[in-house]
Amino acid sequence: MHRDRRGAAALGGGGEAAALRLEAAAQDAGLRLDAFLAAHGAARSRSAAQRLIDAGAVLVDGTARPKNHRVAAGQVVEVEDEASGGAGAEPAPEFEIVYEDPDLMVVDKPAGLVTHPAPGHRGPTLAEALRGRAAGGPDPERAGIVHRLDRDTSGLLVVAKTEEAHAALAKQLKAREVRREYLALVAGHPDSESGTIDAPLGRDRARRTVVSTRSDRPRTAVTRFEVIERLPATTLLRVELETGRTHQIRAHLAAIGHPVCGDPQYGGRPCGREIGLKRQFLHAQKLMFSHPRTGEILVCESKPPVDLRRALDAARREPVSGGPDGD
Repeated sequence: MHRDRRGAAALGGGGEAAALRLEAAAQDAGLRLDAFLAAHGAARSRSAAQRLIDAGAVLVDGTARPKNHRVAAGQVVEVEDEASGGAGAEPAPEFEIVYEDPDLMVVDKPAGLVTHPAPGHRGPTLAEALRGRAAGGPDPERAGIVHRLDRDTSGLLVVAKTEEAHAALAKQLKAREVRREYLALVAGHPDSESGTIDAPLGRDRARRTVVSTRSDRPRTAVTRFEVIERLPATTLLRVELETGRTHQIRAHLAAIGHPVCGDPQYGGRPCGREIGLKRQFLHAQKLMFSHPRTGEILVCESKPPVDLRRALDAARREPVSGGPDGD
């Protein structure tokens, strides 16, 4: 088994946390995912491994899997940390449940809230807050966040309340059947009104806390964008993910010379500072997927929060002098 511990991105805060990357060997084939993690030191016990899996902190070949998933030789299992600036038992920020039924929830995550707990994280997380909110559900301990948002990205996430729903939704994600649409304000003006960015991404060779096309182990990543509005020095985009790599939208837009305004890791800090942004202008505004039990097409939408609306108003009023800062 190949084992690689490396620095992970601190999503909007200082410091660097450890991320564990495990590649299953032939002798690991057939092990349950929770047993695999415990056997290779990624969790103190199978119970601890199950908590990480249920919270969405574990990916198998880039996709969330249930704890009873049987690993195959060559599969890559990642346990990623999300760093938090806070510590202690502070309460999670308020958030809205946009849709809920016995199988799943769609929640509107506020910026500043870490999606899931991970080793070393001591602040509030969305996963922990949801565990309490789902207390009336059929099996709240099996609830699992199917995909993730960076700490300082706001918007919609789907949460499974049963193992069956989790497995079905993860399958849809892997098959690229879930539509995920974002609103992004970027520095500068793209040449075309729409486009597709098809550029593999991985941990940057020189800066391990970011992802880029300069990676020893890039993975397929595809992002589509469409111009909504051209402002004096910025552009409002509708962005869709075809794949879902770490920091994908942020890294891809930076790679074409138009970083997300306010993004401190990918060159958007000056643009954000000019319009009063304290985080990246990125909001998951629409989710569309098939209900895991009924097959019904569900469409959920979220309006951008007040901080982004104010920043957009500021960008419309006055030219912004700060473009990409070269980060």
